Amino acid sequence: MAVAVLATGVLHALLAPELRALPSVLLGDSRWAYLVVVAILLGILIVGDPGRIDRSAQWLRVVTITMIALISVDTVVVSVRLVSSILRTLPFTEDPNTLLISGGAIWLTNVIAFALWYWEVDRGGPVGRVRGPLVMPAFAFPEMTNPHLVEDGWYPRFVDYLHLSFSTATSFSPSDVSGIKSWAKLTMMLEESVSLVIAVLVVARAVNLLK
Repeated sequence: MAVAVLATGVLHALLAPELRALPSVLLGDSRWAYLVVVAILLGILIVGDPGRIDRSAQWLRVVTITMIALISVDTVVVSVRLVSSILRTLPFTEDPNTLLISGGAIWLTNVIAFALWYWEVDRGGPVGRVRGPLVMPAFAFPEMTNPHLVEDGWYPRFVDYLHLSFSTATSFSPSDVSGIKSWAKLTMMLEESVSLVIAVLVVARAVNLLK
């Protein structure tokens, strides 16, 4: 999870300056300001709960949700800016390399953002999953229906939710993991929609420029 969070900061730095959102509004024009902010929030979590982030404390969950919300809001703003820029054919969208790099960075950040939400909310969050199945799952993983293939006490880790998010964004449909609860299905639909819009617009514009 920590590596994925830091990756969003690196991906943010790859964006065209016209797309970078929160740093220009809150922290100036430094391309690394966003990475610094998420790194600070992540550092607070690690100091407050070293290891698997399984300590039950309300303030830790507030910091976690704040961090994920920051990533999500920035992704939404940047995505809207990208779509608007392509539709208005702003100058930086005339460069296919810049367009593909920025589009790819936004797409990957979107995958990570949804993975973080799945990881934080499903089955009471990481603390709830470590302590036992006290909350009904929102997603059905294949390991749940094939317990003989995994170790006793298996529960989904962040990499499982990252794979779920990546599969949803690439195939525009669930693969080996199914949404059970309504919020899970709706969230997956939202991710599929965002991913489809970004992919179609960026690829179509890039192909048109390369012709």
